[in-house]
Amino acid sequence: MIHHNMTNEIDIQPNSNAIVDPDDAGFTAEERAAAASRSTWVSVWVNVFLSTLQIAVGIFAKSQALIADGIHSLSDLVADFVVLFAGHHAKKDPDEEHPYGHQRFETAASLVLGLLLLGVGVGMLWSSYEKLVAPQTVQKVHVVALWVAAAALIAKESLFRYMLVVAKRVKSSMLVANAWHARSDAASSLVVGLGIIGNLAGYPILDPIAAAIVGFMVCKMGWEFSWNALHDLMDRAVDEKEVAAIHSTLMQTPGVHNVHDLHTRKMGDMIVLDAHIEVDADITVEAGHDIAVLAQQRVLQNHRVIKMMTHIDPWTRPDLDHKIDGENTVQPS
Repeated sequence: MIHHNMTNEIDIQPNSNAIVDPDDAGFTAEERAAAASRSTWVSVWVNVFLSTLQIAVGIFAKSQALIADGIHSLSDLVADFVVLFAGHHAKKDPDEEHPYGHQRFETAASLVLGLLLLGVGVGMLWSSYEKLVAPQTVQKVHVVALWVAAAALIAKESLFRYMLVVAKRVKSSMLVANAWHARSDAASSLVVGLGIIGNLAGYPILDPIAAAIVGFMVCKMGWEFSWNALHDLMDRAVDEKEVAAIHSTLMQTPGVHNVHDLHTRKMGDMIVLDAHIEVDADITVEAGHDIAVLAQQRVLQNHRVIKMMTHIDPWTRPDLDHKIDGENTVQPS
């Protein structure tokens, strides 16, 4: 008997009777795009209002920190439109040039968001530096700046909580990134408020110091988003918890005795994987194929997997294609 590795690559749509893990509920590309669109348009209108108010009042009140925060809010508008653009393209069906779909538009959007934050943060730091090296140019701010900073803090924290709930519900890393972008805005507004309080208390230099702190915060978050998105574009695997859940689903498939060499890679917020499943060595090729199809159905129904490649190995026999030194030895039984 010759030991063969048989490969099945099958696209199977989940059926309506599938039992889905509520912690890993499936959402279609259209549903994810709709959720992204709704939450992002909320963010757009909030940031239109805040950026206009903060910049206008910042100029009137002579608060560099409030102006910096307003520019930060303005950058969110650009980020929001990047999210809308990516969400529109990510829901497109696979085509000849993109056989795995367009989900990585979301990853690219997260990378753009990160780079945008880095650019905004560097600009804030430079503006603050110019004030700090010439402290005599720093003026006392008007008290209205404090009230605007407080209003911005409340609005941005509320926006963050709303967007994070939506992002976690549809499991979208792009929306999570945008939500935490809103949280960075809330944190920056808090720092700005403290700087304005210090300025009003007789320490004018605290206003540009607050602006510099905001710049550092924005740079840090921009770096993290960019770095994570870059790793995802380089086919980073999903986390161990999700791999263990997929392994468990495969092991619970009737006819599967063992699973090994389970490898995953992220495709936007979806997963592409391949796995070796071990079945009885004495069954027919057709029976082994049926087990592989059932295993794939169960995985696609219960996890965020868009494509799965299954290798069938004989159970109770040596896995000859995984011998030491990578030799692919074929031996008769």
